[in-house]
Amino acid sequence: MLSKAVIKYIKSLQVKKYRSQHQAFVVEGAKSVQELLHSDFELQHLYVTEAFYREHTKTLAKGFQYEIVTEEDLVKAGTFATNNAALAVAHMRRLPPLQLEPNDFILALDDIRDPGNLGTIIRIADWYGISKVVCSETCADFYNPKVISATMGSFTRVQAYYLDLAQWLEKQQSTHAIYGASLEGENLHRMQLEPKGIVVMGNEANGIRPEVASHITHLIKIPAFGKAESLNVATATAIIIDNFMRNSTR
Repeated sequence: MLSKAVIKYIKSLQVKKYRSQHQAFVVEGAKSVQELLHSDFELQHLYVTEAFYREHTKTLAKGFQYEIVTEEDLVKAGTFATNNAALAVAHMRRLPPLQLEPNDFILALDDIRDPGNLGTIIRIADWYGISKVVCSETCADFYNPKVISATMGSFTRVQAYYLDLAQWLEKQQSTHAIYGASLEGENLHRMQLEPKGIVVMGNEANGIRPEVASHITHLIKIPAFGKAESLNVATATAIIIDNFMRNSTR
């Protein structure tokens, strides 16, 4: 049974201030915890149900320290309405300095505030083999529980860098093509694209901020064939990245 102190600590990690203070975050659910156990993240605490333990005995036997608890304990401590598997607390990863090679393909996010959208975009990046995502400082926190959950484990393979996006893009203009999603852009179906450069996706409601847009070298758009006014930013990201990867030899 989880103590009140443990539950209080885990719940405090739902707040960015305390995540930063403890340099720790929470991972919930079978899929995400499994991915965590096979990653290079360092575990702080691991709580599993009897059912999860029986299914993953071999993995847990590799030296992980864990405690068997009830589903009720996991629900009390976490954010899920139901959790019959596991909950872990892990240390945040220390990222190496961000360095771009001439042929790198990078996704940049400007003011993506919805945690579900950010998590889905990270999952999309992982699907297409993009290992680095650059985020403006106003984006949702990578370690937000809703972001972690939406990545479905992809948080273990994608590195997210938070910085002054406009300032950073200004430094990349001379060496990398910078594409920005815009309703005023060129039809990407008519472009010869290759997975190289930087793709900037903007805020769900307002698009790319002017100070960021000023450093974009190519505006691109997804052509519309119906009457919808817009696309969800995560959906748009998947479509745009797919067009860049379509002729890839990777």
